[in-house]
Amino acid sequence: MPEAKPKKRLLSLDVLRGITVAGMIVVNNAGGPQSYDSLRHSAWNGMTPCDLVFPFFLFIMGVSTYIALRKYQFRPSGTVVRKVLKRTLLILLIGIGIHWFEYACKGDFLPFDHLRLTGVLQRIALCYCAASFLALYLPHKWMGWIAGGVLAAYGVVLLAANGYAPDETNLLSVIDRRLLGADLLYRKSPVDPEGLFSTLPSIAHTLIGFCCGRIIMESDTLGKKVIGLFVAGFLLMSAGFLLTEALPLNKRIWSPSFALATCGLAAMLQATLMYFIDLKDKRRWCRFFEVFGVNPLFLYVLSELLAIVISVTGVKPPVYGAILALVPDPYLASAFYSLLFMLLMGAAGWPLYRKKIYIKL
Repeated sequence: MPEAKPKKRLLSLDVLRGITVAGMIVVNNAGGPQSYDSLRHSAWNGMTPCDLVFPFFLFIMGVSTYIALRKYQFRPSGTVVRKVLKRTLLILLIGIGIHWFEYACKGDFLPFDHLRLTGVLQRIALCYCAASFLALYLPHKWMGWIAGGVLAAYGVVLLAANGYAPDETNLLSVIDRRLLGADLLYRKSPVDPEGLFSTLPSIAHTLIGFCCGRIIMESDTLGKKVIGLFVAGFLLMSAGFLLTEALPLNKRIWSPSFALATCGLAAMLQATLMYFIDLKDKRRWCRFFEVFGVNPLFLYVLSELLAIVISVTGVKPPVYGAILALVPDPYLASAFYSLLFMLLMGAAGWPLYRKKIYIKL
């Protein structure tokens, strides 16, 4: 494999982050009630392409956490600790604020007794905080063991305590209801897909990304980075799929097999992107995803707020109806709506990208 001089910043990291954010926006904004299976989350056990976007984001966040803390030599100074806590709190508040905004748009300005406290951004915040503090205060050679231990213990709990039951007898549901109360959780299913207890394997998931970040940053050459990351990804993916007989893939409970398989797939995709973008310098095709990758949080939050406004104001049905008039197939029309919505977010991010404005917390 030909070698290339390592660059200060690996563009492929921004591209993978951008792919995942664009994917999250697409799958969260279906046009109508009928959507392709690949654009829907698995009802319970199983895994669709839609199920990959959030775990890919947590994986790349783990990689980014390693890169960010490496600048401070992983020393837990007051500056670093305050920065981690501030970022965690802001992401938590933004996540809860999005839920509040939806109620406020409907005229309910004080929904605090039934406001959902869990969610995608809340899970991101907790995983980031846990991974950061573990990285600051513990030897990095322990990170892989901690991730493996958490996933192993979690798997035992799932098997021993009805963890695969899709109802309120599921231990995850029981714990979340007792800690937060049913009114402050996800209401569309008995098991909250971003519940507190299932955040534990998500933290382990982020730690695996952190370990892969170490492979990326500490390997001598780009060629070694690509090979090391791809091999690690293949082993993780294989382990995940081998576990599916005992512990089926399940995003909603973030099963150990799901965490390992998706981390492996993310690592192999990252290695592939590194090979073509950073090593072979084939970059022209990826600018679109780079737009999403350099301002991921801003564009994701903007998409969530706009989706709420569109829904509450009644704009969505006529827009989808117009698309359906041009594309009679409801599945294809729904997919077109999702893509148009994502492209609209890309258009919002383009001026920021051109002016090199990066909105960070």
